[in-house]
Amino acid sequence: MTLDTHYLRGSIAGIFSILQHASCPQNTVFHFLVLSHQRDQLYQTILTTFPYLNFHFYNFDTNLVRNKISSSIRRALDQPLNYARIYLPDLLPNWVRRIIYFDSDIIVVDDIGKLWSIQLGHHVLGAPEYCHANFTHYFTQQFWANPIFSRAFKDRKPCYFNTGVMVIDVLKWRQGRFIEKLESWMKLQKRYRIYELGSLPPFLLVFAGDVKRVEHRWNQHGLGGDNLQGLCRNLHPGPVSLLHWSGKGKPWLRLDAKKPCPLDSLWAPYDLLHRESNTFADS
Repeated sequence: MTLDTHYLRGSIAGIFSILQHASCPQNTVFHFLVLSHQRDQLYQTILTTFPYLNFHFYNFDTNLVRNKISSSIRRALDQPLNYARIYLPDLLPNWVRRIIYFDSDIIVVDDIGKLWSIQLGHHVLGAPEYCHANFTHYFTQQFWANPIFSRAFKDRKPCYFNTGVMVIDVLKWRQGRFIEKLESWMKLQKRYRIYELGSLPPFLLVFAGDVKRVEHRWNQHGLGGDNLQGLCRNLHPGPVSLLHWSGKGKPWLRLDAKKPCPLDSLWAPYDLLHRESNTFADS
């Protein structure tokens, strides 16, 4: 996971939910990517909140994405830390061979070991796919009109997948030099404006059509509404193992504003930082 002060409350809730439902929480190791100027504050918060947590911190150097980020439809999507997932294999030590990447706005309500145990086969990453989504919407008309760009999907059947939940074979990522492949599309975006949605489209361009399909229960995404309005959404049909408030509306902000969506009540029991602040206020 990435950690920053702006989304810390969501990250803490996500960590707590993982530990609460894990069959072996003592075997769960957390790797956090942070900005160096926030490191000390965040480290102390994690240590205080979870005294027995097995975790590691890694500095994310924003110079890695300097001049590679282009503006998107939401300012939050333009932050350098939003692109840190691209560089995970280079930032983590060599002994880390496989990871699960989570966004900071998720709640896990199942044993994380089940997601960890999926077999990736020859794939670099696994994620729930949504093949009913209109894939053309994730790229501009200029992209589809240019045969050099659009042939990126030749001989592939691309489906949308959300990058907030991914099982990643770190070794294959390093061997396949996927950082360079993702960066190449970011550079083209700066010149030609071929998409509008932050760090997601490069992942679709590189991986869509070559993803190990994971059950939809592991990413009930979109609970934060769309990227502009943040309207309330319902769960997708079927079982639920992970709830994801992707989109503009974050549950902690809506709860604080006393304008929650119905499903925000499922997030509230994991809101440890809110509980702590209330305890201090009462005392």
